[in-house]
Amino acid sequence: MRGFNKVVLMGNLARDPEVRYTVDKRAWVRFTVAVGFSWKNKNGEYQEGTDFIPITAWGPLAERCGRYLKKGSSVLIEGKIKVRSYEARDGSGKKYATDVAADEVQFIGPKRSAEGEEFGDAVGEAPRPALAEDANFGKSVREKGFGNGDFPMDFSEMDDSGESEAEIPF
Repeated sequence: MRGFNKVVLMGNLARDPEVRYTVDKRAWVRFTVAVGFSWKNKNGEYQEGTDFIPITAWGPLAERCGRYLKKGSSVLIEGKIKVRSYEARDGSGKKYATDVAADEVQFIGPKRSAEGEEFGDAVGEAPRPALAEDANFGKSVREKGFGNGDFPMDFSEMDDSGESEAEIPF
């Protein structure tokens, strides 16, 4: 049985991203996203809290995060929970760390230049472009360049090859 591991977070960076490079020069970044939440206590009063979620990203996504994000930036993160283990340096045994491995990071605050200067007005603007590897993120299949003749959009468009079950072309 396969599981499902998908995380979507929206919050603000609690600290500046730290971009580092592996020995083979692959970029990776680590930052923390503060995510607020609220609940009612037993007296019916609203309480507020904040979770601080560690985030990591790799490759070009990591470089873009390091270039354009800073403490306080509003972001939408899509990724998966990762748990890793390591031996403690002090010899006290195995330790575990849990973080979110980001697949996509989207700016949702005001636009910023690479130097961190704000420009444009965030009110009424569409969300910032995704920092995903795919520049077509968020577009429909047809907007990504697949036309009506490129692949069937429903089973009636499929050619009948005489097989009893239709094969889905994706």
